Amino acid sequence: MKHGLCAWTRWLPVLLIATACKVGPDYKPPELNEPDAWSEELRNGVFLGTEGIARWWDQFSDPILSDLIQRADAGNLDLKIALSRIRESRAALGFAKGEFAPAVAATGSAEVVDVSKNNPTIPIDPGVLDVYSAGFDATWEIDVFGRIARNVESVSAGLGAQYEDYRDVRVALFAEVARNYMTMRAFQERLAAARQNVKSQQESLNLAESRLKAGLSPELDVAQAQSNLGSSEAQIPLLEQGRVRAVLRIAVLLGVHPGKVREALDESQPVPAPPEKITIGAPANLIRQRPDIRAAERRLASQTAQVGVATADLYPRFSLSGFFAFESGDLGNLFSGDSVTWGLGMPIRWNLFAGGRIRANIEVEKERTEQNLKAYELAVLRAIEDVEGSVNRYTQEQDRRDALKRAVAAAERTVTLSLDLYRQGLVDFQNVLDAQRSLFSFQDSLAQSKGLVAVNVVALYKSLGGGWQELSEAEAEEAKDGSKAKPKEAAKQA
Repeated sequence: MKHGLCAWTRWLPVLLIATACKVGPDYKPPELNEPDAWSEELRNGVFLGTEGIARWWDQFSDPILSDLIQRADAGNLDLKIALSRIRESRAALGFAKGEFAPAVAATGSAEVVDVSKNNPTIPIDPGVLDVYSAGFDATWEIDVFGRIARNVESVSAGLGAQYEDYRDVRVALFAEVARNYMTMRAFQERLAAARQNVKSQQESLNLAESRLKAGLSPELDVAQAQSNLGSSEAQIPLLEQGRVRAVLRIAVLLGVHPGKVREALDESQPVPAPPEKITIGAPANLIRQRPDIRAAERRLASQTAQVGVATADLYPRFSLSGFFAFESGDLGNLFSGDSVTWGLGMPIRWNLFAGGRIRANIEVEKERTEQNLKAYELAVLRAIEDVEGSVNRYTQEQDRRDALKRAVAAAERTVTLSLDLYRQGLVDFQNVLDAQRSLFSFQDSLAQSKGLVAVNVVALYKSLGGGWQELSEAEAEEAKDGSKAKPKEAAKQA
């Protein structure tokens, strides 16, 4: 036994040293030539910098918005699904690492065997035999060419991608909550303007009716006033529908029933004013700030390792196998020294011919790697497009809002003047109606523009990848266990 064991183990050190070899390409993060500056002009309070991006919602100084963000972070179901995917990937990593270790299985049997009388290996017929056995089987693949190591490398990078996907869900979630909140407040302002115009137009109708009774105005003025009033009143249900849609959407994002958010949102408040100063980093900062870009980079790393996994199939696989057992025909002496049986071996498997499947699979993995590289480059370009477009929409909408403020002020003055002149009989009632319709239109457009300015600020912070930088409650809980992958460590992989 000693001689056999020594002969079998003489090659073991060579094989263990050879495990340092990993076939396939070693991953290197791609280098991109991002522009040094944004092509879009930074104005209207937009500056270079990184202040305030992590908790951008606090820049609006709206405690209700901040509370909604916090509740969404704790209750959103998409976020919980993303967190479950992290745990799934962590378990998959543990499974992949398990291939480094030997597999040991306990065995045992109790059989009754009737040996063939014509068995050439047994000259005397033993008749019916009882056979008992108990022991262990073990196999261990020696990762000579790095197949297992590359797979672990791939799964580990996939875990990093899942962390970034989780953060990307947070970025999108916070932006969606804020966007619907701003939209809801804009609908409230539009409703307030509509109700104020209905009140004003009702007073104009009363004036036209009074002048009709006094014989100072024709019945046409009353009919036109009623038409104008009805048109304005018809807008209120549509605006109310828009407000309720935004409230219902916020409830879904928070993972609660609508009744749990209505009380906080039913009271009308103005659209939160955007911060006076918004800072955005240079284009190169996007790679560090946006989780979707970092997730794309981790997927590229994961796929690159799969090329090595496929390449390893070109080479032989070496394994160690063995068994140790007790075997006896008498259960009473099964565990005695004379019942011991054992064996050691070194199975080798080498696919010498596979019809070109192995090399074809390598090409498949290489092309998938190329696809992931292009997806990463595309993610960077789309991020730059996203930021540039958000800056443009924000600055342009500010100009539009300021122009509408001037238009509203002029329209209010026009309504006042036209009513005074109508009372004096100096202008037709049509002038009053036209002025009121213009005022209503400008006030409604101004309320929409205020909402769009705020929504565009939210979109700008989202394009910058703001909102994930601090640990969420779920991430903090995950990070408590030192044996688990820390979220910040996953970010460093990018």
